[in-house]
Amino acid sequence: MIEAFATATELKNHLGKYLQMVIDGNEVILTKNGQEIGRIIPKTKVVSYLTDSLTGIIKGNYDYEKEKEEALRKKYESLD
Repeated sequence: MIEAFATATELKNHLGKYLQMVIDGNEVILTKNGQEIGRIIPKTKVVSYLTDSLTGIIKGNYDYEKEKEEALRKKYESLD
């Protein structure tokens, strides 16, 4: 996968070029003052980004039972 960097002005002036890059399976990274502000990614890649994000959360220090108990405690406290 190729990543292309583009400012908003470059994107505006060459939109067709960048859209074709995305159609071809590449990412376009939008920048402002040298900082990444967003990405245009192919639709087929969206699911993998979400899955990777969730996998990172689950692999972390996540205790399902503890979170479940906390959610139930908050739920029942709000009913009082």
